[in-house]
Amino acid sequence: MREATFLNQNEHKWKKVEKVLDKKSKVDSEETSRLLIELTDDLSYARTHYPKSVVTSYLNSLSIGVFQKIAHTKKLNLRSIWNYWAKEIPLAMGRQHKTFLLVSLFFAFSVFIGAFSTHFDETYPRVILGDAYVDLTLENIESGDPMAIYKSQSSETMFFAITINNISVATKTFASGIILIIGSLYYLFFNGIMLGAFQYFFVREGLFLESFLSIWIHGMLEISSIVIAGTAGVVVGRSLLFPGSYSRIDSLVKHAKDAFKIFMGTIPLFVIAGFLESYITRLTEASNYVKLFIILSSLGFILWYFVVLPIVLRKKLEH
Repeated sequence: MREATFLNQNEHKWKKVEKVLDKKSKVDSEETSRLLIELTDDLSYARTHYPKSVVTSYLNSLSIGVFQKIAHTKKLNLRSIWNYWAKEIPLAMGRQHKTFLLVSLFFAFSVFIGAFSTHFDETYPRVILGDAYVDLTLENIESGDPMAIYKSQSSETMFFAITINNISVATKTFASGIILIIGSLYYLFFNGIMLGAFQYFFVREGLFLESFLSIWIHGMLEISSIVIAGTAGVVVGRSLLFPGSYSRIDSLVKHAKDAFKIFMGTIPLFVIAGFLESYITRLTEASNYVKLFIILSSLGFILWYFVVLPIVLRKKLEH
């Protein structure tokens, strides 16, 4: 093929590539990748048949430009993902700190009710946790391994089952907030009572320290995440109950964005909590110092990511 013919047949395509390289042009990465493949074929042909031609140099320059465009786009996408988790989620939580505090106090109150009820009625855990679970735990206590319940399945099976179940509970807690807050508060209250009854059950058996250092290895992230998911649900419900100067729909749309970001922030934590419960909690013979380190590290991360970091970022924006 003569060079002039090659130029005429492909010039329109190369012009399109030039538009892609224009910073103002918005072309998705998939189309950009396709253009690069076509351009590479043309460059290969030109190098073979017109090695010293201006067209070959031109195509080589275009190819380098498109490659850089793709690399820049990927870099921007990674940066966007980083910003979402490092800035947008903490800032969303920062705007809802008062709600988070109130929800945390409400949950703590429900935990107290569960513990208080168990203190005065030793059968209360059976009502909340079920006879089968209580009887099995009592058998484990008698056999000298109170936390044996966490060794009843393989780690892999437990991991998937527990993680899916926890995310399901958090999703219900979050989504039910649309029912004028009541739905989220119901799930928070129920889970709080369960936690209080469960933990105080071991207190009655004289196993507070052993149970605390085992259960809260995974429980710190798991319980905190449920409270955070509940906060997101309450934010949604509150936007409908108290829209302020907005219409209820506008208020819902405005606050639902923050609520969804807050909820998304809990998903990785549930995965980590599921891993800890399935692989680490069962290691009851591990040092108490190691267990305490994991618990405090989890608490430290929750406080940093959902409390301290939002305040720091908000102050930076204000200045």
